[in-house]
Formats: sequence, C-alpha cells, structure tokens
Amino acid sequence: MSVELVEVVRSGFRECVHRGSLVVLDPSGETLLAVGEVNTPIFPRSANKPLQTVAMLRNGFVPADSREVALASSSHGGEPEHVAGVLGLLERNGLTERDLRCPPDLPWNDIARARVLAVGGSPRRVFMNCSGKHAAMVAVCAARDWPLESYLDAAHPLQQEIQETIADLSGEDEYELGIDGCGLPIVPLSLTALARAFARLVTGGPATAERAVADAVREHPWQVSGTGLDDERLMSTVPGLLCKVGADGVHAGALPDGRAFALKIDDGSERARIPLTAAILHRIGVEWTEDLAELASAPVLGGGVRVGTVRAIPEVLR
Repeated sequence: MSVELVEVVRSGFRECVHRGSLVVLDPSGETLLAVGEVNTPIFPRSANKPLQTVAMLRNGFVPADSREVALASSSHGGEPEHVAGVLGLLERNGLTERDLRCPPDLPWNDIARARVLAVGGSPRRVFMNCSGKHAAMVAVCAARDWPLESYLDAAHPLQQEIQETIADLSGEDEYELGIDGCGLPIVPLSLTALARAFARLVTGGPATAERAVADAVREHPWQVSGTGLDDERLMSTVPGLLCKVGADGVHAGALPDGRAFALKIDDGSERARIPLTAAILHRIGVEWTEDLAELASAPVLGGGVRVGTVRAIPEVLR
C-alpha cells in the first residue's frame, strides 16, 4: 500500500500529507529503495514520452536536429518557439496541422495563452502540449507509408512498435492499454519498470536511439517542457539528469551512471513532485546545492508571503 511521502507545513502546523509510492534503482538495476506499491502497474502518462520517441527513432523518424527529438518527447507549454518547432517538423515532412489527431487546446504557458486570447485566437491542435509527439508520429507514418488517419488506434503499426519498444526498455509486457489525455494508447508500467526504462536511456551506447533521446532531452530541457516547468527547472539545476513528468503526480528520471527513480503521488498533486524528486536526487548522491535545496522546499503562500513549506518527509528516504 502507498505511504506518506510529502508533507505540507503551514505556520508551523502539519496541514496535510500526500501519499504515494516510489522506487530508486542503483546503477546495476538493483533496488536501493522501494516504498509503497512499486511493482503494481500505473499509467505513467507523459513520462512514457521519451520511450515512445525511442520507438519512433527506431522506425523511421529522422529529426532535423536534437531539438526535434526533445520536442517529440515533450509536454511543452505552447510557447511560440514550441509551436514553430511543431509546425516546422510537420512542414518538413509534407504534413500540416490538419494531420494531427490530438485535441485542440490553448497553450499551458500563461503568457502564451494570454497572447493567443488577446488577438482573438482559439484552441488549436498545435498548441496542445502533446503536439510535438503527435507531429513526430505522423512524420513516421508518412515515412513508412502507414495510415495517417488511424495512428491513434492501438492496432496501428506504429502503436504496435511503440508497445514492443516499451516492453524492451522496461522488461514488462503484461498490460492492458489505456487511453491518454491526447487520445493515444498509454502503456501501463510498474514504477520499477519505468525507472529501469529510464536507466536504459542514459546508459545506451552513443549510436543508439536510447542515448539520442536521453542526450536531446538533457540538452534541451526548455524544449521538452517550458519556462518554469518542473523538468526545465530540475534538469537545469542537476547536470546530467534525465527526467520526465507525467500527469497526475508521476515522475521518472535517471542520472548518467544509471541510478534511476520513479514515483507516483496518489492524489495526483503536482506541488508534491519537485520537492520529492529533489530529495530523492540528494538521497542518491547529488550534491546538495543551494538551487537543489530551494527545489526541495516549495513555498506555501499566505497573502503573498511565505507561511509554509511543501517538503519530502525525511524518514521516508532514510
């Protein structure tokens, strides 16, 4: 069963806790720490995106550069450079926004969304945070002469290849698919298998698709998330870290030597994610810098003034 992982302390009182599960693997793949339900499948949501990009590279995705690899793995904020990157990827492959099957949306980023609304704009598929992944998928379909209109279907050749790749990287292949928020099939994995897959990315050989994805995401943390978002903040703070968030309180990552982690917050809380991840990274040997300490202690505000803290429960990580 899940355990208490993160506490919220306001004005000296413990206001609430966030329960969940987490696993940490050492460089050999052995379990260093396991708390809660680490062998029960969960939906990793967007934490699966780097694994999906590996499958696309193995099946005909030819990116213009490493930025496109990061964008294909992204949950981007819909900022102008993100949108331009998605449109450029489509155009280079003879495709348009109409070929995407992700739902129309407004940008996540507050400023980008306000600018769209200020000029009378409305939701578009290219603004949706998963549009980079969808653009890369239709590019693969075009290259392989696979059907474009049905690429969301679990039986589509691309989705079959993605399932096989995730099984290869994670070591798990017993699952019942779900449907993600963007309409694509989502492969469930245990937290242990998810951490194992991220370790495979960072320890892949220089010429592998795994390493190409890991290097691109680490080189372009803003491209894979956006201004002020969790992955951009963490990867900019911890050199060599690969990490990717998933909706509803999921996070997974790995350090260059293969130390890896995966976590799930039961109530889906986003505020619990960065403090817990920062504490895990320190637990597995990352230097406790001022920047990492700041991420490990998220503020609770009252009247615009800090009155409390969101932090990992120390006893859990001991």
